[in-house]
Amino acid sequence: MDAVSPFVFQLSIFVLAVFVGYYVVWSVTPALHTPLMSVTNAISSVIVVGALLAVGVHLVGSDTGPIWARVLGFFALVMASINIFGGFLVTQRMLAMYKKKK
Repeated sequence: MDAVSPFVFQLSIFVLAVFVGYYVVWSVTPALHTPLMSVTNAISSVIVVGALLAVGVHLVGSDTGPIWARVLGFFALVMASINIFGGFLVTQRMLAMYKKKK
């Protein structure tokens, strides 16, 4: 019996995650969008930690790692930082909608 290829296995998990994510996000009521934004900011912070590890890997050990890994890590760091900052701005604007006007 042949084992399933790791690529097919990982691709099927990715496709299932896309479907589950789509149905979870679109079934959220408008009142819960602010907590959902906070969770996505937390996920982006984990991406920032991984990107920092990818960028700073040459500082920990030998400098034999590929340069493209550091470049992609830096790109991920920039994009996740923009995502976190934008998420906090959107959350702040959404919370301001619930405040009473003076």
